[in-house]
Amino acid sequence: MNFAGDHHRRADVTTAETEDCAPPAPKRSYRNRYAWLGTAASIVIFAVSLGVLWKLSQQVTWAELHAALTAATGEQLGLAFLFVGVSYLFLTCYDALALRQLKIKVPYRTTALASFTSYAVSFTLGFPLLTAGTIRYWIYSKKGLSAAKIAALTVIAGFTFWLGMGVVLGLSLVVEAGQLAALTFTSIRLNQGVGFAALLMVFGYLGWVSLKRRHVRVKGWSLELPGATVSMSQMVVGIGDVCAAAATLYVLLPAGSTIGFTTFVGVYVLAAMLGIASNAPGGLGVFEATILLALSSLPRDQVLGSLLLFRVCYYLVPFVVALAMLGVYEIVRRLRAASSFPSGGS
Repeated sequence: MNFAGDHHRRADVTTAETEDCAPPAPKRSYRNRYAWLGTAASIVIFAVSLGVLWKLSQQVTWAELHAALTAATGEQLGLAFLFVGVSYLFLTCYDALALRQLKIKVPYRTTALASFTSYAVSFTLGFPLLTAGTIRYWIYSKKGLSAAKIAALTVIAGFTFWLGMGVVLGLSLVVEAGQLAALTFTSIRLNQGVGFAALLMVFGYLGWVSLKRRHVRVKGWSLELPGATVSMSQMVVGIGDVCAAAATLYVLLPAGSTIGFTTFVGVYVLAAMLGIASNAPGGLGVFEATILLALSSLPRDQVLGSLLLFRVCYYLVPFVVALAMLGVYEIVRRLRAASSFPSGGS
C-alpha cells in the first residue's frame, strides 16, 4: 500500500539480429533493475531483529515468562479485548470509506465481514495482497464488484492506514520528543524534525487533494483519489485504529509501568512501521524486538509476556473468529443457493 514510475534507463540488450531488424527487446526500468534492494532490506531488517530478539530473550527463563503470562488480570484482558474490538471496528470503516469513494453501495454487514476477515487473516498469515485480496474478492464479487474495483478499494483503504499512522507518529514525536529520545536512542531535534515532516506530508496531501480532483495513473489504469471530506474521514478512522491497537498492548504492560500513552503510541507506531518494512507476517520478531529495546527499563520477562498476550488478543483470536465466520458464510451461501433450485420430480 507503490507504483512504478515512467522513467526508464536504456540497457544494452543482446539479441539475435536478422536482416529485417526485429523489434528491440524490452528494456529494464530502474524499478526492475533494483527491485531486489527492497527485498534485501526486508531480509536484513528481519534477520537483525530476530538476532536482537533472540539475544534479549536469552535472559528470560521459562519460569519467569510463565509467571508474567499468568500475572495478567481479568481487567487487563477485558480492556485488551475491548480495544481489539474497537480497532477492528475502525478497520471495517477502511472498506466503508473506500466503497463510498468508489460510489458503490454494499450492505454494511457485507463490508464488515469482508473487512474484518481479510485483515484478521492477512495480519496472521502475511502476504496481504494475496490473502486479503482473495478474501475480499470471494465476498465482494458476490455483490457484483469486479477485480479492478476490489483492487481500487484496497489501494484507497491503504491511504486510510498511512494517514492515521502519519498523524499519530508526527504528533507523538513532536509532543513527546524528549521521552522518545531516551527510549529510542535518538535526539530531541531529530524526533521533532521527523514529527513535523510527517505532519507536513499528511496535511500537505490533504491540501493537495482538496484543491481539485486528483488521479493516480499506472499503465493505463486510473484511480481518482478521495477528496477533502473522505480524506479527512480516512485520517480520523486511521488515527482511531492505530490508537486502539496501541492501547491493546498498553493495557497489557506490567503493573507499575510509568510510560505515558502518548509516548508509548510513538514507540508502537515505530515498531509497527519496522515490522511492515520487514514484510514478516504481523511484523513478527521485528515488532517485539523494537518494543523490548524501547522498554528496556521494564522487567524483560514481563514485557515479553505482554507481547505474547498481545499476539493472542490482537492476532490469534481474531484469526480464529475470522475463519469461523468465513466457514459459516460459505455454508449459509451454499444452503441458500441450493434452496433456490426447484426440487426435481420423479
